[in-house]
This record gives sequence, C-alpha cells and structure tokens, in this order.
Amino acid sequence: MANKAIKISEENYKWLVQLSGEMQKQQGKPVSIDKAITMMKREKISDLAGSWEMSDKEAETIYKKLSEGWKKWKISA
Repeated sequence: MANKAIKISEENYKWLVQLSGEMQKQQGKPVSIDKAITMMKREKISDLAGSWEMSDKEAETIYKKLSEGWKKWKISA
C-alpha cells in the first residue's frame, strides 16, 4: 500500500484522533487513524440509529425541508 498525504481541517483531524482513541479504549490496543477510518466504512447506517439527539422542533424543520426538496426534484428523461 502506498502512503498518501491528504489535507483535512483541524476540526476533522481532532475528530479522527478522538475516534481512534475511543476505539483504542474499546479494543484495548492501539488503533491508528487509518484503521479508524477503515472501520467506519464498514458501519451500516442503521448503526447510527438513536445517536443523534434533537428536539421535536429540529426534527420538524428537517422533515419540512426534506419534503420541500423532494417536491422540487424531477426525473430527467
């Protein structure tokens, strides 16, 4: 595997370091940022169910915006 350099924001770098640290605690062994990213790719969207806390107002706003967006969407022939 060839090593590649990528640019990411400071915020995303801190998040990846935190994620790999959490995985280290769970697994009881060192976890690289590369390994953390690889493991994230394997997650199913259903694994995230219930992990996003929001108010009823926020949920209502999201649903409304999605509904508006779908109404504007058209299939090209």
